[in-house]
Amino acid sequence: MSTSTIQTGILGIGLQEGLLLKPVSYPWAYELYHQAVANTWFPHEVQLGEDLADFARMTDQERHALTFLLSYFNPSELLVNKALAFGVYPYLRSAECHLYLAKQMWEEANHCMAFEYVLETFPIDRAAAYDAHIGVPSMAAKEQFEISYLRRMTEQTLDITSIEGKQDFVRNLVAYNVILEGIWFYSGFVVALSFRQRNLLRNFGALIDWVVRDESLHLKFGINLVLTVLEENPDLQTDEFADEIRQMILDAVALEERYNNDLLPTGILGLNADYVNGYVRYLADRRLEELGFAPAFHAVNPAKWMATANDTLQLVNFFESINTAYEVDARAH
Repeated sequence: MSTSTIQTGILGIGLQEGLLLKPVSYPWAYELYHQAVANTWFPHEVQLGEDLADFARMTDQERHALTFLLSYFNPSELLVNKALAFGVYPYLRSAECHLYLAKQMWEEANHCMAFEYVLETFPIDRAAAYDAHIGVPSMAAKEQFEISYLRRMTEQTLDITSIEGKQDFVRNLVAYNVILEGIWFYSGFVVALSFRQRNLLRNFGALIDWVVRDESLHLKFGINLVLTVLEENPDLQTDEFADEIRQMILDAVALEERYNNDLLPTGILGLNADYVNGYVRYLADRRLEELGFAPAFHAVNPAKWMATANDTLQLVNFFESINTAYEVDARAH
C-alpha cells in the first residue's frame, strides 16, 4: 500500500496531517462540532421510571415493538463507532473533521448507554433483546449489510490515493451515515415516537428526541463529507459509481421493509408495517435527492406529525432548521 500523503483536499493519511486547526478549511465541519458540543446531554437526565406505568398497560404487540427497536439500536450504535474509528477518521486530514468525529463517537457511546438505561428501567428480557440482532433474520441481514462495507476498512488499510480506495471510503460513508443513520435509524424513530403520539412513554420520547437531534447532525456531516469528497475528486463521478451508490440505497430500503414486517407483524394502534415502509421510501427519496439523484419512489411523507411532534428537528428541512432549544451553552448568542 502507498503511504504517501495527499497534499490538498479533505482526504489524506499521515501522522502529521490534521495537527493545525486554523485556518479552518471546512467551516461546515467546524460549526457542526460547536453545535454538537452545545447539544451535549446525559441519559439519566430523563426520568424514565415515570414511564413504567405506561409500559405495564401496553399490549404485547407494543412491548414487542419496543424490545425489537432496542435489539437493533443498541448494537448498531456501537457498529457506527467502529465505522467512524476504522473507516472515516484515519482517512481525513482535516482537524475540524477530526474534532467533530471525536464528538460524534462520544455521542454514539452515549446513545448506547441511553438504550442500556431503557433496558435497565423497563422489565425487558435483556438476553432476548441482545440475541435478536443475530437470531432474527431480517435484523441480522441489516447488520451483515453494514459489516460487509466495514470489513473492507478493517481488514486492510485503504490506499486513499487510488480511485478504488476513495470509492471504498465513499461506500462506507453511504452505508453508515446515509443508510444506517439517515434511513434505518429514522425509520425506528417514527415507531419509537409514535407511542408519545398516544400519550404513552413520554419520557422515553424525550430521550429519543435527544438522540434524533444528534443524528440530524451526524447525517448532515456525512452528506457534506460525501459531497466534498466527490467535488474534490471528479474522477469518482462516473455513471457506474453513481449507479452503484443509488442501488445501495434501494437495496437498503428492501432490507428495511422486511425488518419492519417483523417489527410490526400485526401492527399496533395507529401504526403498521405498510405505514412505516411508506415513511422509509419517503426518507430514501430525500437521501437520494441530497446526494444529487432523482427520487426513486416519489413517496409522500405519511408521518408529517414527526415534523411537529419532535420539536428538536424538522425532518423535511433539517438542513435549514436545526433547533437549539436544548443547548447547554449560549456561545451562539
